[in-house]
Amino acid sequence: MKTLARLLARTLLGIAFTALALSTARAGDIAVVVHPDVQVENLTFSELRRVLLGDREFWPSGQPVVLIVRAPVAAERTVLLKKVYGMSEPQFRQYWIAKVFRAQAAAGPRIVVSNNESVELVGVLPGAIALVDTDDIPAGLKILKVDGHRPGEKDYALKRMGGGGDAK
Repeated sequence: MKTLARLLARTLLGIAFTALALSTARAGDIAVVVHPDVQVENLTFSELRRVLLGDREFWPSGQPVVLIVRAPVAAERTVLLKKVYGMSEPQFRQYWIAKVFRAQAAAGPRIVVSNNESVELVGVLPGAIALVDTDDIPAGLKILKVDGHRPGEKDYALKRMGGGGDAK
């Protein structure tokens, strides 16, 4: 009986540590990643917003901006909509439909379902930019500073929103 109690206690302790680790991972920041050839190291929040809204179509080198956005319900999309765009999901969709309809953009952002897809596309598409969970960034991608701050720093602008679904 004591062995069963110890086994149960160890199992519960393991579950508690796993839950703690998962909650810590969710507390991370959302990084702005770009293709390694993008010749930018830092964007002001205002510049970042213009890029992500499609108002700035080219990087300073003349390279076209390729916007990659996570599908609805992802934490990265929530941060994008709430903190950068200041829009709801329907407003975001309508914004891009109108922008393409008025020929202010050739196409809307490329929508991906996972951070793996985001980082794969950013790695192979020159000019690509995406918001990605800091835990999912592989070596080789460039992480931009926003207003001079890196993810994890106190005044970083793109902190993850509390709660909500997060499909990685």
